[in-house]
This record gives sequence, C-alpha cells and structure tokens, in this order.
Amino acid sequence: MTDDLSTSFGFSDVTSEERERRIRRVFASVAPRYDLMNDAMSFGIHRLWKRTVAGAASAARGQTVVDLAGGTGDVAALMGRSGADVIVCDPSEAMMNEGRRRPGGKGIVWLAGAGEAIPLRDDSIDTLTIAFGLRNVTSLDNCLREIHRVLRPGGRCLVLEFSRPWAPIRPFYDLYSFHVIPRLGAWIARQPEAYAYLVESIRRFPDQEQLAAMMMACGFDKVTYRNLSFGIACLHIGRKPVSGASPQ
Repeated sequence: MTDDLSTSFGFSDVTSEERERRIRRVFASVAPRYDLMNDAMSFGIHRLWKRTVAGAASAARGQTVVDLAGGTGDVAALMGRSGADVIVCDPSEAMMNEGRRRPGGKGIVWLAGAGEAIPLRDDSIDTLTIAFGLRNVTSLDNCLREIHRVLRPGGRCLVLEFSRPWAPIRPFYDLYSFHVIPRLGAWIARQPEAYAYLVESIRRFPDQEQLAAMMMACGFDKVTYRNLSFGIACLHIGRKPVSGASPQ
C-alpha cells in the first residue's frame, strides 16, 4: 500500500529515505497551521478522538510513555497530566518546534526519530501511542515491529487512525474528503497539494480488520479495535506478550 501511495504522489523510483524526506517536507509545509486545519476539517472532533486515546492509554506516574509521530504534542500533553514521563518522537522538527512553544509542551521530552527506526532501547517503554501517524511511515510492518521492540513485555500500543467508515456514510465521507478537504487546505493551510496527499494516504490505509491482522503478524497479542464516529477513525490496541515473544 505504501508503494501505491508513493506512486500516486511522485514517490516512486526513489529510495525509502527519499520518500521519508518528501513526506517530512509535506509536514514542514503545513506545521504552522496543522492543528487549525485539523479543527476545520474534522469540526473539532479530532480532539475528542485524541482524548479517547489518552484516556485509553491510562498513563500513570512512574511510567514512560511515547507518542510516536506526536507532531505538536497534543496527545502527549493530555497524557502528561498523569505525571508519567512522556516523550514525543517525530521526524519533523518543524512540527515539534510548534509544540515546544506551547504551554503544554514544557514537560515533554522531544525526540527526533522515525517510526521505522525508533531511537529508544529494547523493552524500555510502558505504553506507546501513535495518532494519525502510522499511515505516513514508509513501511507499516517495520514500524509495527519497531514499536514491538521498544515496548516492555506487557506494554501496549495504541493506534488511532482514519479507517473505513460504515457503508451508509461512505459516499458522503468520500465526497467530503476528496472535494472539501483539499479546498480547506488551500484556504487555511495554503497547501492544497499537501492535503491532497493526506486524503489519499487515508484512502489507501488498511481497514480495521487488515490493520488488526498486521499488528498480530508483527508480534502483538490481545489486539482489539474500537470504531469512532461510525468508523471514520478507529482505535486499535495491542499488547506485547508478557513472554516477550519476538515477531515472526
């Protein structure tokens, strides 16, 4: 799926490193207005979804929690209220710089790094969240295996992503995604091409069952998912087995 997406946006016939650099440029270009754009295109609902993730993470004092592809740190700030040690790991310095300037960013550790090569030790993290970032990695399998590697046995991965909406609303959702969101991107973020990429990345992302199967294939057990807003978004939760079994 990532190869098809790369082809659609001129990312074919380049190395994975070059694809990553191009995706980083997409986010650097929208960083100053990224959260404003999210509010506009989701009518603010993305904040409710992210609160759901932070609540499900159940971060607690004494734990180490990572928000991977955490961008401006909105999910991390919510989890940090618990007293847990919270790290944002993101490849985009522009996005993290936006977050550092905010009041909620003061107690967060900001770490540059990509999901395919997380710069953390094996078995070192209690909980890892990734909200609307998994579809932007160059290899889903590699990223999921990296998440599995850094989690402690018994640690949990929480993935919030756009997914496949329920059939009755799908035509309206597609119409909104492909015609309204790029126009909002042009008007608010002044980056219509970047938001065309983001919409296409949503369309090509695995659906609920496919992602659950990928997580299990990469070593997670007790994988469950919960649809949000009729399946427009979905929260997947998986656990690294207590036995510490490695992915196949």
